[in-house]
Amino acid sequence: MGEERTSITVAETSNGPGGSRSVGESVSLPVVELLTGRGFITGKSGSGKSNSASVVAERLLDNELGLLIVDIDGEYYGLKEEYEILHVGGDEECDIQVTTDHAEKLAGLALEQNVPIILDVSSYLDESVAERLLTAVARSLFAKAKKQKQPFLLLVEEIHEYIPEQGSVGECGQMLIKIGKRGRKHGLGLCGVSQRPADVKKDFITQCDWLLWHRLTWQNDTRVVRRILDGTYADAVESLDDGEGFLVTDWTDDVQRVQFHRKQTFDAGATPGLEDVERPALKSVSEDLVAELAEITDEATARADRIAELEAELDRRETRIEELERELRDARNLRGLAEQFVDALTSHPSVADDHRRAVRDGSGDRPTHDSRDETTGSAAQTTDQDAESVSSDTERVELPSVPAWPGGWREPGHDRVGHTDTDETPDETATAKPVDDSAAESRLSARRLLSKLAETPDPRGDGSPRADTREAIEREVYSGVALAEAGATGADETHVESDSTDGGVADDTTGVTGKTGSNTETETETEPVTMPDEEPLVVRELKAEVGGLETVTRRMLAFYREEGPASAQNAHFAAGGGGDRTRAYAHNRTLRTRGLVVHVGRGRYDYHLRDRLAEKLGDHADPAVVEAYATEIEETTLAVD
Repeated sequence: MGEERTSITVAETSNGPGGSRSVGESVSLPVVELLTGRGFITGKSGSGKSNSASVVAERLLDNELGLLIVDIDGEYYGLKEEYEILHVGGDEECDIQVTTDHAEKLAGLALEQNVPIILDVSSYLDESVAERLLTAVARSLFAKAKKQKQPFLLLVEEIHEYIPEQGSVGECGQMLIKIGKRGRKHGLGLCGVSQRPADVKKDFITQCDWLLWHRLTWQNDTRVVRRILDGTYADAVESLDDGEGFLVTDWTDDVQRVQFHRKQTFDAGATPGLEDVERPALKSVSEDLVAELAEITDEATARADRIAELEAELDRRETRIEELERELRDARNLRGLAEQFVDALTSHPSVADDHRRAVRDGSGDRPTHDSRDETTGSAAQTTDQDAESVSSDTERVELPSVPAWPGGWREPGHDRVGHTDTDETPDETATAKPVDDSAAESRLSARRLLSKLAETPDPRGDGSPRADTREAIEREVYSGVALAEAGATGADETHVESDSTDGGVADDTTGVTGKTGSNTETETETEPVTMPDEEPLVVRELKAEVGGLETVTRRMLAFYREEGPASAQNAHFAAGGGGDRTRAYAHNRTLRTRGLVVHVGRGRYDYHLRDRLAEKLGDHADPAVVEAYATEIEETTLAVD
């Protein structure tokens, strides 16, 4: 290092309390001590502390010495008026926008290629992002300095934000303290700047090699001066002029009252006035440097896109796994229901026998008469071959057209019994047979099981029961029940009509009602819904779960409820989340994993809260009660905020 680079001149001595006897003498700072030591510049706003820090930076840049400035307020870009300094940050005003992915490259440029850098963290809207970036850069500088062994200064504005006197010190502050304590042996120095010395950790201040005290007026700040210097300087520091300060160093014996030089470059940190300020032309840096950093940006962007793709693929696979698990559960449920149907039918032998005879005789679309022997009253014999043919023949039996149940189901026994094809009045002289209680019980059991099956969703995702399973079981149950009813009422040679205009309606408690020989008809009243005395635990838990969702997540659920199937991004946008893909899927994943929405194909999801409630309450729950609880949960938790 040449003679001209052993020290830098930054100020002149001034007169006043605490000043030296001679005025106007040059004040210099030794370069090595400045670059590798610990410094502290303080003063209230407008006292000249940022100007003094800029003067130090300009003198180091004049001598091509290593420097990285952490700019908190975006006021150091004016250095580009005279110097080729790389300005990086988070907006378009910088030479290039950087993230933590660029930290190691920035440290390499600074220490290995001697590129001066302004790290403008004021351009990041999220302070946590800026702090993570500074932490990564400081860590990389410390690691590289151990190998490089080159004098280098890290200048940090508003250092009290990272190493505060009160409260905990975060990861970034701990890294800066580590540099302050151990950086000197590796050639890495630290200079902190703050307008509030009372807010800076005192361990840092007392260990500094050089300190510059500009004007301070707040009592807590002057108390720090009194503690570190003495009462004379604590009183005098309140009356210092702009740019004046008390300079204390380890390489001089006394405290100097100095007037710092005025910075030569554009003062971007000056308080705006009424006069017009023209921004000067700023020097640009090498395109190669920007290109190197841009490559990292492109790689990071490609990596982020790939991560998004993998997350989307993972989401699709998780959805498929859920669909397969649901299909397996539904298949098991259907198997159990089918077994119960068989038990209900076979519990009354006459039902199965009548059904098999109807199939064997090939009596058209449906059984038209009681296949019992009318002369002797004994049942016709059924061979094993006939019994084995029931399953295949049943597939060809077409159901009569009857009033539909919810979901497209036909209610077994919802036909007129005891009428002829010409809708003539049945023979009033016919002798009615007594109703077989066991047949009615089988009919009631089958009808209830069929109602449960109507609520089983199709595992293929269209929201209705499986058509093939439904039709097969319905034909089996319908044919057997119809024959049982015909046999129970004693109507010989009767037809089961499809027209229900003047027919009766089956009742789950009394059996089949219809037009009889006396032309009388019985109407069944619907019983009122009776709510349980105490709200079930599953209802309270679901209320708490939905009510505890984040606002955007809950609004997305309300959107699915109102609009039906939609993409996660559309629901996220409608909920006020902006529609960002990654965040949309994150919120949607919460709804999906909790069973509040389900994937219905082609990237769309649909509302599933009511179905989940029904599953939790179980098959025994009254549908009307389930509906009432579902409505209460929705009105309580899904109201628009």
